[in-house]
Amino acid sequence: MPREPSGGAAFDLIYSLETISRLSLFRDCMNRPTSSLIALGIIWLSVPAAAWGTIVELKNGMRLEGSVGKIASMSDDPLKTPTAGAVDNQLIVLVDNDLKRTFVSTYQVQDVQEAAPTPVERIKIDQRVATSGRSVHAVGEGIRVTPWDEYGRRIYSMQTARGPVDVIQGITEITPQWTRVEGLMADSPYVWDMRIRTSSIPRDKLSEILMRRIDAKDSAQRLQIVRLYLQAERYRDAAAELSALMNDFEDLKKQFGKQYDELIQLSATTLIDEVELRKETGQHNLAYGMLNKFPGDKVASSTLLKVKSMLTEYQTAYERRDKMFTLLKEHLEAFADPAQKPIVEAAIAEMEAELNINNMDRLGPYLRLSDDPSLKVDEKLALAISGWILGPNSSQENLVVALSVFQARDLVSEYVSNRNDVDRRAILEKLKGMEGGTPLYVAKILQFMKPPLGNAEPETASEIPGYYLMRVPGVPGRSDFFYYVQLPQGYDPYRKYPTVVTLHGAGTTAEQQIDWWAGSHSEKAKIRTGQAARNGYIVIAPMWAEEHQFEYNYSAYEHAAVLFSLRHALRHFSIDTDKVFLSGHSMGGDAAWDIGLAHPDLWAGVIPIVAKADKYVARYWENARNVPLYFVGGELDGNKREVNSRDFDRYLTKTNFDTTIVEYRGRGHEHFQDEIQDIFRWMDVHKRVFFPKEFEVVSMRPWDNFFYWLEVNDFPERSLVLPANYPEPKKSPVKITAKVLATNGVLVNSGTGKANIYLTPDIVNFDERMTVTYDGRNYGNGVTPSTEVMLEDARTRADRLHPFWAKVDTNDR
Repeated sequence: MPREPSGGAAFDLIYSLETISRLSLFRDCMNRPTSSLIALGIIWLSVPAAAWGTIVELKNGMRLEGSVGKIASMSDDPLKTPTAGAVDNQLIVLVDNDLKRTFVSTYQVQDVQEAAPTPVERIKIDQRVATSGRSVHAVGEGIRVTPWDEYGRRIYSMQTARGPVDVIQGITEITPQWTRVEGLMADSPYVWDMRIRTSSIPRDKLSEILMRRIDAKDSAQRLQIVRLYLQAERYRDAAAELSALMNDFEDLKKQFGKQYDELIQLSATTLIDEVELRKETGQHNLAYGMLNKFPGDKVASSTLLKVKSMLTEYQTAYERRDKMFTLLKEHLEAFADPAQKPIVEAAIAEMEAELNINNMDRLGPYLRLSDDPSLKVDEKLALAISGWILGPNSSQENLVVALSVFQARDLVSEYVSNRNDVDRRAILEKLKGMEGGTPLYVAKILQFMKPPLGNAEPETASEIPGYYLMRVPGVPGRSDFFYYVQLPQGYDPYRKYPTVVTLHGAGTTAEQQIDWWAGSHSEKAKIRTGQAARNGYIVIAPMWAEEHQFEYNYSAYEHAAVLFSLRHALRHFSIDTDKVFLSGHSMGGDAAWDIGLAHPDLWAGVIPIVAKADKYVARYWENARNVPLYFVGGELDGNKREVNSRDFDRYLTKTNFDTTIVEYRGRGHEHFQDEIQDIFRWMDVHKRVFFPKEFEVVSMRPWDNFFYWLEVNDFPERSLVLPANYPEPKKSPVKITAKVLATNGVLVNSGTGKANIYLTPDIVNFDERMTVTYDGRNYGNGVTPSTEVMLEDARTRADRLHPFWAKVDTNDR
């Protein structure tokens, strides 16, 4: 952890207020303007139209704002008045903000409030809009979209049943949040009204379009642009426009000089928010560099004091680390036991090499008690070593135990990464003779250890930092799998990172999925600039489909390509298994939807984009109660809404589903980069619940057989349907229910044959009598924690945060 991180180019890029303002569209800065800034946005020469809306707060923590309505089914037209008698059945809440419509269940709504009216600048752009001609009712697959020209026009080429079609589009209205794009007059005109995020238009091009729209000599029109940027929270752009305006109109300098200063202050506040985000997501070098380069001109003293305070926090952390090093050396020199000293020296050498801001809290108890005269030197060293291996809450003063867990850690790491059964048996025997090899200690070791294969070489490395191609051993008789991974800036194996597993569509690549989530790579700054990079996410993109594959097959091979890649990544990288999200586009969205429902225990949430429901998705709909879903699509994407409506209706009209459906107005089958910041907001409020007190799932495929702490096998023939034989109308899914009992036990009912039931202290108390009831029979006698069970589970499932402690095999009893 260096005192002054290097990498000036990266700092310069992130430091740029222009970049920051594009990234932070959803901050709370608009809650902070002073009265003069409110005047800036409302009463400058003219009053922009006020927008009235409703705020809908959801139980999952999300907040939606817009015009609110209700519909009975996703197959309904939201623009039509419901028929008589249908109102009572309207359980689907629709929130329309003119850019998109968001659908949620009425059972998911926490609160509804009327929003205060806010000014919204609407700038009209004169275009020859098509009022007659073919109306666009469905948007075919996009072939080519030209960049916007200075007049706000482009050509959208798409594939239709009649062949390729070119539509000339023009920007006709710009607001702070959305822009209207319509079809223009041409030899073959098309009537088409679509919406895009204003932030999706490149900043320079937006400015060029706006400046062509206005009379540069008219200060009132120039002020429209300032207000537009202000309401969009693009404070840097607003300040630049206002500065240019005051330079051109000398009489306005005195009138708006104070507002200009406050825009600079808001820009600085936005930058502070960005620094805090980078700090919270573990990008400490970047945050420290941004603070060191923080602009001081026209920035309030309170803001500069906050910057100074944050720098002091970092400096204090560095000094605290150095103090730990000094104390460890002093205590090591005072420790005289020749038998134990070599192990103590090895432990301290490791800490000196790897102690940093992400893990120094492990030595917190040691630092607090380092000057306690009642503690001996060996007890102080025990606090340091045990805290380093087991975490601060499990540190202890017994040096024998501390050295045992230090040695056990290496054996545990070797076991879970070893593919040889004979070697693993030998390691297990060693652990059985060690105090640090008990399940209680091994569980903590697994939680705090680095990834066991973190030093393994990737298949190929890139010039882009943290960007690798990884090879995964495949299924027998098939070739190996591959996936791309992008690690966040400042990746540290001692920190757990949220992760997105993203699946490409037909005709696209895994590399493009990395770019969609993590952003393009800046050659100048040597970092990626997208949302996954900002928010400190790992992005994994499996090459899951066969070459020239154009539809998802619902097969075991496809599931394996995704799940094997995830398991492989868990062994190599430091992933927070409670914050893993599955997503995909188009065909990849179909796969994400199916795999998410088939394995709901793996995901904090599933995000299918322009996906289509088919086959097992309809049969597994009840599993959606166990995993949050966030769908993104276009209003004009063929008949997608009609095809998906049956399953959407199930999610939105029944209780205990956390499902959100987003539909962009006038859009078709595309990637929807517009939505990525809202997706990250949604992911931020979701976390996997790995030990639910009760769950109910269904299954029809033999590989969809592991749910939370239950593994089932021997599916009855009446419930088994393989993809090649789908559908078999007379067959129905097997239903599996499991419940944690208040009487220290579990109750499982399943229509399958044998089962493995895995237990942890989160489920039962091993020190008391327990019951493990499976299909009416108790298997709970003699169940005790096992180091072997725990290590095998950590080796195969690779979830080191939630290892199982005991296994009940109903076949053995």
